[in-house]
Amino acid sequence: MSAREPAEMAQVAAETGAKKTHRTWDRVLVSSFLAGAYISFGALVAITVSSGLDPDTWGTLPTLFMGAAFTLGLVLVLIAGSDLATGNMMLVPLSAMRGKIDVGDVAKNLTLVLLGNLVGALFVAFFLAVQTDVIGDAASEGSSLLTYERLVSIDEGKTGHSAWETFLRGVGCNWLVCLAVWMSLAATTVSGKILAVFFPVMAFVAMGFDHVVANMFFIPAGIWAGAPGVGWDDALVNWLLAGAGNLVGAVVFVATSYWYLFLRDQPDTTAAPAKEPAERA
Repeated sequence: MSAREPAEMAQVAAETGAKKTHRTWDRVLVSSFLAGAYISFGALVAITVSSGLDPDTWGTLPTLFMGAAFTLGLVLVLIAGSDLATGNMMLVPLSAMRGKIDVGDVAKNLTLVLLGNLVGALFVAFFLAVQTDVIGDAASEGSSLLTYERLVSIDEGKTGHSAWETFLRGVGCNWLVCLAVWMSLAATTVSGKILAVFFPVMAFVAMGFDHVVANMFFIPAGIWAGAPGVGWDDALVNWLLAGAGNLVGAVVFVATSYWYLFLRDQPDTTAAPAKEPAERA
């Protein structure tokens, strides 16, 4: 089957967003827990492959390596199947613009998904990154020390910007992430979806933009590893600002733009999916 055209992608995106809201809350939470863990796996391997590279020798290449490795996270989300808040910020509001769901459905879904993403990210950060000594501390040696130093450098960047800068970095991040999700809808093969995801995700990481779910891993991992000058207040401020920017990037620059281009004047000939019966919860 050939790739879908943009107008077809818009129809699929609206239908997908509606399906995401017509599931029981427990399934949404489990699905979003997995997505938070998957993004954290991508973040952890990104730290690992970019650690120990002296900027005086390598320049900005470590951020490119980091971006390439981080794509694992969104590949796992899309191919294995799970709910990531940043992608849902585009798909679910687009479905509401199409009239398939209402604003309450959007708010409920994004709240549950963010909660599940947070738990998944914290789980990987504490148990699989810090407790395993993959990320060490200041007293570590070898690769554990290198990953610790790399994480400290990342967290200093994440928490060292002004509120406006962090917000805008969130906008840029999710504009690109949602384009990756959007373009993956054009593909009908696994390899096509992976290729669609790779370049936008690599780009946002290489440019240092802020992804709220990735930061749910980076900053807590740094706190638990003993990174100096990073606390939970820094984490909360970053999540709020980056998350707000992510929402704007998704809704304004992707969902609204493509709704206007391909869906605004087109009749909806598909029926909204029925809610799962309570006994299946």
